[in-house]
Amino acid sequence: MKIAFYCPNKPLLHPHPSGDLVIARGIAEELNRAGHTCREMVTFRSRWFWKSRRGWRNALEGLRAAWRTTRAFHPDVWLTYHTYYKSPDILGPLISRLQNIPYVLFQPMYATKWRKRTETRPGFALNRFALMTCRHAFANNQDDLEALRRVLPDEKLTYLPPGIFPEDFQRNEAAGRTLRALYGIAPDTPLLLSVARFRPGVKFESLVYLFNALALARKMGQDFICLVAGDGAMEAELRMLAESVLPRRVIFTGRVARGELHRFYSAADLFVFPGIGESLGMVFLEAQACGLPVVALNTGGIPQVVQAGLTGLLAPQDGGEAMAQAIHSLLRDPGRRAALAAAGPTFIRDERNLHRNYLELARKLERIAFGR
Repeated sequence: MKIAFYCPNKPLLHPHPSGDLVIARGIAEELNRAGHTCREMVTFRSRWFWKSRRGWRNALEGLRAAWRTTRAFHPDVWLTYHTYYKSPDILGPLISRLQNIPYVLFQPMYATKWRKRTETRPGFALNRFALMTCRHAFANNQDDLEALRRVLPDEKLTYLPPGIFPEDFQRNEAAGRTLRALYGIAPDTPLLLSVARFRPGVKFESLVYLFNALALARKMGQDFICLVAGDGAMEAELRMLAESVLPRRVIFTGRVARGELHRFYSAADLFVFPGIGESLGMVFLEAQACGLPVVALNTGGIPQVVQAGLTGLLAPQDGGEAMAQAIHSLLRDPGRRAALAAAGPTFIRDERNLHRNYLELARKLERIAFGR
């Protein structure tokens, strides 16, 4: 099966990492690994393109490029990853109709509130057109699935749970010990880990929330070191806050390549990140795959990727006290911590395994492409 692939928000080779980019690359890699030919048709980013003349010129150039590439490729199906009001797919609906190719969406989003604002109304309308044009849509978030039911019938919708490739994240005790030694952290020192981009908005708010929660845990008499992996525009502010409320307790590691993160997960005792505004959160899945218990907030899509009470603890958003208490209780209870750690890899392997999910995706794409 030949699959025309398109990512209107971020092309596959975009330099800035994100959960969405990881998912998009995973889809393409797994479909190709399964023996299909999944090829990106164009790298045009549609994000807010309608706001400038240059954006419209780029859109026209993208349409021309996608038309030529698709005509030469002769795909059996067109698959667009992640169309939504900021980055609507304007290419797939047109090209698939003109070239008679079944048009399919993976992880589209829909919310009627965006039609009420002048700035977002064009993106809302274009995204809605893409949804109304598609033959089928796959969602990996239950909240998105419910919203999509407002515009698509159930027979056009399939839920595929979020996940990762388990073999990419496995606990390595030797690597963990080496990493502790690298940062001068004694084997018996409780070590917490957080991974995030330091960008304005909910990521920054989550790290501020985390540092305040950790300060409360310190007041409970809990000792620890917290490694924070990541970088971004708000790093200076976060360093100042950490030194103010958690002096000599936070180590900033800088950005860590995704392929190296398993070493950090393997060194830690707990993964801690509130996840304010997270639709899902790939880092939570990665931590559990490495046998690292999670402490996060019981908000957004986090309950879809963390088994509360089985692989981690989810606290209410109360300013940080409940999260501090959860961290304190687990660090004081190695037996419960070990039980949560043991359950994580099993959960990922059996219920959040992308090999299984994308096999189902490929089967349904074949049925759509060939009318079976």
